[in-house]
Amino acid sequence: MLLAFAAGAVSATGFAPLGLWPFTLVGLALLIALTLNVERMRSAFATGYAFGLGHFAIGLNWIATSFTYQAAMPPWLGWLAVVIAALYLSLFPGLATALAWRIGKGMPVTFVLLFAAAWIVTEYLRATILFSFAWNPLAAITVSDMNMSAWAAGSTSWLGTYGLSGLIVVMAGGVFLAFRSQWKGAAAALLLPVLVVGIGTLNTIPIEGTPVANQVPQPLIRVIQPNIDQSEKWETEFAARNFQRLADTTGETGSAPRLIFWPEAAVPDFIEDEPLARFRIASLLGPDDILLLGATKLIIETDPGGNRRVVGARNSLYAMNAEAEMIGRYDKANLVHFGEYLPLRGFFEAVGMSRLAPGDLDFWPGPGPRTISLPGFGLVGGQICYEINFSGRVADPANRPDFIFNPSNDAWFGTWGPPQHLAQARLRAIEEGLPVIRSTPTGISAVIDASGRITDHIPYREAGTIDTRLPRAHPPTFFARHGNMIPLIFALLLAGLAFALMRRAR
Repeated sequence: MLLAFAAGAVSATGFAPLGLWPFTLVGLALLIALTLNVERMRSAFATGYAFGLGHFAIGLNWIATSFTYQAAMPPWLGWLAVVIAALYLSLFPGLATALAWRIGKGMPVTFVLLFAAAWIVTEYLRATILFSFAWNPLAAITVSDMNMSAWAAGSTSWLGTYGLSGLIVVMAGGVFLAFRSQWKGAAAALLLPVLVVGIGTLNTIPIEGTPVANQVPQPLIRVIQPNIDQSEKWETEFAARNFQRLADTTGETGSAPRLIFWPEAAVPDFIEDEPLARFRIASLLGPDDILLLGATKLIIETDPGGNRRVVGARNSLYAMNAEAEMIGRYDKANLVHFGEYLPLRGFFEAVGMSRLAPGDLDFWPGPGPRTISLPGFGLVGGQICYEINFSGRVADPANRPDFIFNPSNDAWFGTWGPPQHLAQARLRAIEEGLPVIRSTPTGISAVIDASGRITDHIPYREAGTIDTRLPRAHPPTFFARHGNMIPLIFALLLAGLAFALMRRAR
């Protein structure tokens, strides 16, 4: 169990900011070896569970940092939160190892295929059921630095993030089989990912005779990173200074219209209910500029007696023009557990926990992906902060946007959280074939093109701006058209191949 825990911890170093992806393959290969060496299904589950404890405790260490910004709770509760998260999330790799062992025990090649299939399904379930925590899928190791991996570019657009995670498990299985000197199995396990990536790469090459894209220049955009620390974000004594940083980086108005991006919760004002706050912001804009910014919307109810009271809030993305008119709003749908609301409030309040975001009211979720029309700039899909992690759930398929805006607040995620968050935004760009724009208070803000490449960025903990043109969208990818049905079918194909090998062996 200690060796499995160590293998999980080593595998987590493949994620940003370390990016040691070969260590992830070695850690998974060791997990496969350990699981095949046990005699009982419950031991196989325990092996995968111990691996998960190391994997998630190291990869999610940034959760502990977020608790240092909440005065209502002692900082040591942050490390308890890391442990609790790892104890829950480890159920999924434990389930994957148990299922693969139960069906494929004693047959290494078959086990590898079944384990890859089970990993795809359990990683998908981790992102969709109960607490639905989609952070750090295995596929994220392929975009753990500023460069573009052929693994990500060549497979994610048609196989999806979870399918790529399964390919990584297959490749780790090839490493394991090579150490076992099972050369045919190792060659097949290593050839399968290469073949899948190759098909995906060919799928992205333009067909001869394809019409040339409209040559009208793309709109000018400005991305703002004011470098406002989380400890100073909500303090009234810093309010004027913080707004001035936003104003200064928004810059002089020019002759050409600009689309300007501010971070999540950019201002503390309730701008939908406070006209003066709106006009103060609009005064920074040129006559044809549009500003996209994050702010809080209050949910107010009126009782039969005519008394109004605030019952909740929404984490919202607003589009505002120079006349201080709100031309669109998107409400965050996938909220952060313990961050924006407190699940099982009665229990957790009894043990001294509260939500991380300031205030006593829980945030309410919005209806899901929505596309907003921006006159002169096209269509934008909003995904606020954490919800960019949810593969297949970031764009409205009935009204496909031209790009996705991901305003975020990574200021309380330490040094490990921001690059991991950026990596997952890049996977969404590749999957959907859509540019992703990120604006955060402290970084990493970035412009990501529709192939997942970072065309420009502002480093962590630096104030700055990005002035460029909005990247063009690609036609809908195979994954964008069919969603997570594709990786789940891929899991079935892997399992089917495993059963075929088992039948042939008999």
